[in-house]
Amino acid sequence: MQVLDDSAIESALRELPGWRREGDNIVKTFEFDDFRSAMLFVNRVADAAESANHHPDVDIRWNKVTLALSTHSAGGLTENDTKLAHRIERLGGEHHHPPGPASANY
Repeated sequence: MQVLDDSAIESALRELPGWRREGDNIVKTFEFDDFRSAMLFVNRVADAAESANHHPDVDIRWNKVTLALSTHSAGGLTENDTKLAHRIERLGGEHHHPPGPASANY
């Protein structure tokens, strides 16, 4: 799979609210009401990742889940990453709250 150029990445991120580029990754933190809701979301992401055969890096901090996507085998960001990010957005559900200013406090 071909690595996306900067323009394609910027265009994709405009359609993915809350996602940001960090080097060769696109990253987003999802915040939930509680730990259980966060874990349910992680399990839904795991199912989507398995079916896509494309797996994000996952960091869980109580009610916050940070996902990072990159296609390591291609050496950067590819369409696989943006497609999975769109699918993950649909999985966020009504329990997701955009992180506020206190989101750095674990």
